[in-house]
This record gives sequence, structure tokens and C-alpha cells, in this order.
Amino acid sequence: MEYWHFSECAYPDLPDPETYDSVRVTLPNGVIDPARAAGLWDRYIREWQVADECGLNVMVNEHHQTATCMNSAAPLIAGVLARVTTKARILILGNPVANRDDPVRIAEEMALVDLLSHGRLDVGFVRGVQYEVSATNTKPVRMTERMWEAIELITRAMTTHDGPFNWEGEFFHHRQVNIWPRAYQQPMPPVWIATGTPASAIPVADRGYKIATFLGGTNAARKLFQTYRDRLADTGKPAAGDDMFGYAALSYTGKTDAEGLEGARKLLWYLKSNKVSKPFTYPPGYMPYFVRAAALRGPQASGSGAPALSPIPDLTTMSVEDLIDRGILFAGSPSTVTAQIERFYNEVGGVGHLLLMGQAGHMGHDEAVRGIERFADSVAPAVRKVTDGVAV
Repeated sequence: MEYWHFSECAYPDLPDPETYDSVRVTLPNGVIDPARAAGLWDRYIREWQVADECGLNVMVNEHHQTATCMNSAAPLIAGVLARVTTKARILILGNPVANRDDPVRIAEEMALVDLLSHGRLDVGFVRGVQYEVSATNTKPVRMTERMWEAIELITRAMTTHDGPFNWEGEFFHHRQVNIWPRAYQQPMPPVWIATGTPASAIPVADRGYKIATFLGGTNAARKLFQTYRDRLADTGKPAAGDDMFGYAALSYTGKTDAEGLEGARKLLWYLKSNKVSKPFTYPPGYMPYFVRAAALRGPQASGSGAPALSPIPDLTTMSVEDLIDRGILFAGSPSTVTAQIERFYNEVGGVGHLLLMGQAGHMGHDEAVRGIERFADSVAPAVRKVTDGVAV
């Protein structure tokens, strides 16, 4: 089992939610105190360093025009981490490729980060969340097809070393693709795809990429991973080891159960602050029409706390206990968190990577560091005893 410390690097000092319609896209950036934001970035980077020092890996992602994630350029932060960490693998999950016009630039960025880290980069791709369709002036229709073409172009750019090639696709047109420099890892860094539905696991399995899902809960993760495994079996490919599967959850380890649960409640800021208006949550064409129609009719349609990739429509009304029971949150003392992860591991049929959001909202630096250190010292070794010997 591999563990990755993750934070969305939020700007938590928000006005009364009654004073704005959406935390994404339209909340004015005048809310930000630049000095406060700079200080937050200092501590977030230090927390990734602590994870590295503790033997954990590090993960970053990217969002745009939202207070829930100040990281609007994941490759930039990954480049910083490449120089201030020494051992951790660095996962970008992910690069939103369907709402960008230049996949070749992404290939160049990934190759450079891999060099700066001396081969410690894992490259992850996502379609791009629906909230950012408007902000990036992107067509919400056929974004999945656009994503796969972009990924094909990026991987070809990173693995072609005998001179330029031209690309004339349906969505992208590039002449003389010949990226400099090329990646440290050959033929290229490991590739991950983040997704949330079983059907979307099939093309990931066909390409042999790692698959990850965010905050979907035990049942959804099991279905997703099983679809991947079944697809490999149906196409006559070797079975996947645990290392092909990743899962992102909220997580806080305290000295006692009470301390762990108190830390976990602070992490729920990430869910409860995600007020988004309907036009940004349900752009026409982004999701099947019947899914969009049902969501618009639903009681929680005005502001879901679920991330875009979660199959659970609203997480904001759930208690800490409910979230733990569903496998969305791991929290408590070291022995309690170990038992929760062991249960999750067994119920999903095996998983090789846990992407742990151990900081969110108003959780302070010292508290976040204590959670990281306690997990690394007491939980990770105990869980490895359970997963030792599993094929990876």
C-alpha cells in the first residue's frame, strides 16, 4: 500500500455564504488577502515536505476560479515539490485536459517536472469538472472524447524521440511535435486517470492506466474497480495488481478516537463550503440529459457538497459517523483508522494507493502535521502488515 498526502490548498476565510451565490467561478477574488494567501502557501508546501520526511508520497490537483483550491497550476506546484522533497513520488491528479487547447504544452510541463524530480513524477489526467466549463469557455459536449484524444497526443509526444510528428485529430491540430526536454522516466512516467463511473473504467483498463476515484465511498469504489478487473479478464489481459487502483478519502489520525474525530470535523469544511449555483453544476451536455434532469429536480440541486467525480449527490448532510461508515472518511485513533482502512481494502477487493486529504479549511498547520506524522508512524506500518504479500 502506498500513501499520498493531499490538500486542495483552500483559502478558507470566506464571507457569509448568504452574501454570495457560488464559491466557484463568480466569488470575487477581492475576498483574498494576498499576504494571508502567501502564508497559506508556505504552510501547505511545508506540510508536503513533512509527508516526504515521514516516508509518504505527495499529491496535487488543480482547479480554477474557486476558493476551495488555490492551486490553479498543478505543474507549477509539482515543480516546486520536485525541488523541496527528496524521496516522495509526486502525483498530479490531475491535469484537466479536455478544457485546454494545447495538450503538447502539458507534455512539455510533465517532462520538465519529471526531470526536476529525477524521475519521481506520476502523471494523472482528468476530464475537467463541470464547474469550470463556463470559466474556461469550453464546450461541455463530447468532453470525454476530447480528453482521450488529448491523452493520446500527450503520451505520443512524451514517447517519440526520433524527430517531429504532425497531429491532425478531430479536436487538436499540431505541427512538428518534438518536445524538449524529454522525461527522466522512460518510456514515460506512470499514467493515472481519475473517474467516478463504472462505464468510464473500461477505456482506462483498455489502455493499462492506473485508475483512481474520489470520495465515492466503498460501494462505488468496489463497482469501479471490479469493472476494471472484469474488462481485463474479458479481453484476455493479465489481472491487475493492487497498485493499479487508487482511492481518495478525507483522513485524520489523532492520538485518541476523540482527537481524530475532532480533526475530521474540521476537514468537513471542504464539503460544507462547496456552495455552487445550478448553471455551473449542471451545464447542458456535460452529463447525460436524464442525469441532469433528475439532479435539477432533486432537493439538493442548489448546492451539492460532493466533488464532481463523486457518485453521491450530497455529502453535506452526513455526519462524521455516516461518512466513516460509507468509506468516505477515515478518522480516529491509529488503531481505529487502521481497522477502517483494512475494512475498506477488503470490501473493494484490494487497493494499492490511498490519497489522503489530511488538511482542509481552518485546520491549523500544527494539527495537520500531527495528523500526517501519526498516520505515517502508526497507521501505515500496521496496514502494510495486512497488504504484504498481495500482488502488485
